[in-house]
Amino acid sequence: MATKKTTTEKKDVAVVTKTAEASASKVIIAPRMTEKASQQSSANAYTFIVTKNATKHAVLAEIKKEYKVTPKAINITNMPRKNTFIRGKFGTQAGIKKAIVFLKKGDSIALA
Repeated sequence: MATKKTTTEKKDVAVVTKTAEASASKVIIAPRMTEKASQQSSANAYTFIVTKNATKHAVLAEIKKEYKVTPKAINITNMPRKNTFIRGKFGTQAGIKKAIVFLKKGDSIALA
């Protein structure tokens, strides 16, 4: 009985570190404009829709770069998808990830 000779090749795997500077793509998708978010913006808390792989450090770096302000704190929340029933069909509303950015008293972000 003949046996098969198998060879295994080691593949070099490049390890990609996730830092705020290394992410070339945009982390912030859009500002989240809801009634609650607009009430919070008067208290220097701004809400943004961010990508699923966004981190606090990446959001911090992009807020500094885009809006030229330094956040005091950042909270990130995953909002789950929701089941819907529209026009006789079942479906789902996509879940999102949102970031709430808190600024110092004198700072503000112009969202328009």
